[in-house]
Amino acid sequence: MLFDLDGTLVDSVYQHVIAWQQALERVGIELSVWRIHRRIGMSGGLLIHALLRETGRQFGTDVHRQLHEVHAREYARFASQIRPLPGARDLLARLDALAVPWAIATSGRAEGAAVALRSLDVPSHVPVVTREDVAHAKPDPDLFLEAARRLDVDITEAVVVGDSVWDLLAARRARALGVGLLSGGNGREELAGAGAYRVYEDPADLLRHLDEVGVRSPVSPVPDRRD
Repeated sequence: MLFDLDGTLVDSVYQHVIAWQQALERVGIELSVWRIHRRIGMSGGLLIHALLRETGRQFGTDVHRQLHEVHAREYARFASQIRPLPGARDLLARLDALAVPWAIATSGRAEGAAVALRSLDVPSHVPVVTREDVAHAKPDPDLFLEAARRLDVDITEAVVVGDSVWDLLAARRARALGVGLLSGGNGREELAGAGAYRVYEDPADLLRHLDEVGVRSPVSPVPDRRD
C-alpha cells in the first residue's frame, strides 16, 4: 500500500492552506481559501503556477521562490498542531502485523514532511518519497512509481491511498488501484470521478474495510466440536 501523507495519514491540509494564503498575501495576492484548498496535493511548483494563473498576472521566478520560502516558514509554525488522523497509526500497525509492505509518497518537500512524519512515528525502514526524489510530483505518477520501486513491488499490484484528486489521477497514470479518503476535505463524488475504486471517511474507516481493498487477516481455524 502506498500512502499520501497530508490529509491521508495526518490532519494537516488546512494548515497548508493557511500557510499558502499567508505566503500569497506576503506578495500582495489575495485568494479565497477554497481556491487554495482545491490545489492542495499538487507539487508546490504546480500549485503556485495554478494559483498565480488565476490572478491573470505575470510573476517572475523571484515571486515563486518567495512563496515557497514563506509557505515553509508559516507551515512550520503549525508544527504543534499536526496530528495523525483517526486510525492512522492503528492502520499502519495492522499492515505491519499482516506483513503488508507500505510506503509514503508525498508531493511535499522533505523539510515539511518531517513534521507530519514525526507525529506518526514512522519506522526508519519504511520508504518515504518526497518531492526532491522525483522529476515530477502529482498528478504525475513518479512519486508512486518510486515508492513501489523502493518496496520492490509491481506498481500494478499496489493500492494507492490518497485524499485529493491529484493523488488519484497519479494512481491511475501509474496503473495502480486508487482508494480515496474524505479526511482531506474533498467530496466523495470528486474522488470517485478521479478514479477512486472505493472512498472511505478516514484511515479508521479504511482499517475497518481492509478486506474490500484485498487485505485480509489470516483465517482462524474452525474449532473441532465433535468432542
